[in-house]
Amino acid sequence: MSKISLILQREYLSRVKDKTFILTTLLTPLLFVGFIAGATYLSIAGKEKVSVAVADTQNYFHSGIKSDGDVEFSFPQQVDTANFMSKGYTALLIVPASNNKQGEYTIVSKKSLGMMTMGKIENSVNAALENRMLLQAGVQREKLDSIHNAARISSLKAVLKQGNNSGESNQGLAYGIGYGSGILIYLTMLLYGMMLMRGVMEEKTNRIAEVVVSSVKPFELMLGKIIGIGAVGLTQFLMWGILIIGLSALATSFVPHETLQQVQTLQQNGGVMPGGGMMQASEKAQAIYKLKHNLSTANWPLIIGCFIFYFLGGYLFYASLFAAVGSVTEDIQGSRSLTVPVTMPIIFSFIVMTNAVQVPDSPVAIWASIIPFSSPMVMMARIAYGVPGTVTYVQLISSILLLVASFLFTTWMAGKIYRTGILMYGKKITWGEMMKWAFKRA
Repeated sequence: MSKISLILQREYLSRVKDKTFILTTLLTPLLFVGFIAGATYLSIAGKEKVSVAVADTQNYFHSGIKSDGDVEFSFPQQVDTANFMSKGYTALLIVPASNNKQGEYTIVSKKSLGMMTMGKIENSVNAALENRMLLQAGVQREKLDSIHNAARISSLKAVLKQGNNSGESNQGLAYGIGYGSGILIYLTMLLYGMMLMRGVMEEKTNRIAEVVVSSVKPFELMLGKIIGIGAVGLTQFLMWGILIIGLSALATSFVPHETLQQVQTLQQNGGVMPGGGMMQASEKAQAIYKLKHNLSTANWPLIIGCFIFYFLGGYLFYASLFAAVGSVTEDIQGSRSLTVPVTMPIIFSFIVMTNAVQVPDSPVAIWASIIPFSSPMVMMARIAYGVPGTVTYVQLISSILLLVASFLFTTWMAGKIYRTGILMYGKKITWGEMMKWAFKRA
């Protein structure tokens, strides 16, 4: 065990002290936020306002097509396909003489307007047609809108009932937690698995492994490398968690004291302000209260505990296989065909996970959350929706036990492959030969 701990420390410290690891850990969350903010800004700033001239010879709409921030409608006189561009318009909307919804409305432009712009123009025309028809039928638009608003619920509150207990559930939050944790596990299994495989290959190619195995057993070397790199992953998650908490606390310090007091009052009174309801609270206070309330509906101790377990279980399950592949190959090109049987289940699990976050009770999602090669991602997608409830205790315990048994088996199997392959050079190995080594009696 002391030899394994020495190898573990070497693998862990050599990577944690690396400047690339430190910069990646610190900058990844900031870059992610910056990427989202930048993409949002570019999507807004990069939009050009489209000026559309409406050729309405029958004066059907009476200038009734409403403009928005991106598309501006004008009703000039004597405009047609020959002169609309010279008059400074981007496009020309031709209203049919039939004056009905079944008529063919045509948009003429020099270049493609894009799907979003075309959709906005179509929606504006449809809204104008609807207003025109309501007017002809003697129905006031304001009256209809007031009925729509009165009949529309503000939100649908989900409550999960388990026996005599019940608790509020937020489906959007569950979706975000399930999808986010699934993606994190997917990326870490691939990235850290590949990192482990490259590390084994480098030691084998540089003949370092020959020196190391003279003093430690090959299985101890493999296990030390697997645990050490897994600890690097946990450290990265821990640092990200601390960074997120710190940024959240920093953001809170910029919120006005009055707003924070309103949020506290809303929390103490179940979302309403004393003597007048939520309208007394500012919009910012209501938004912060709603965010905190939604976050409080999740069972965070269970989610975090299960995430750590499924990250470690999934990593150990696949990392041992990546280590086995690295021990029998000497370059990246030679490892490609051998890594396919390892990476394909990970990719397949990710595809199933994207469906499981939408339909967590489907038979495919249930079985995939129990089967070891897919359970790390799929079970996390389902756990976010509630335990017990969406995920029963039987399903959760079965998934945990099978994953533990499976990574112990794959570690044992990979250890036997590693022992033989790490000292073998100049021969192309297949999975068939690797299986023979794994199940060969000592």
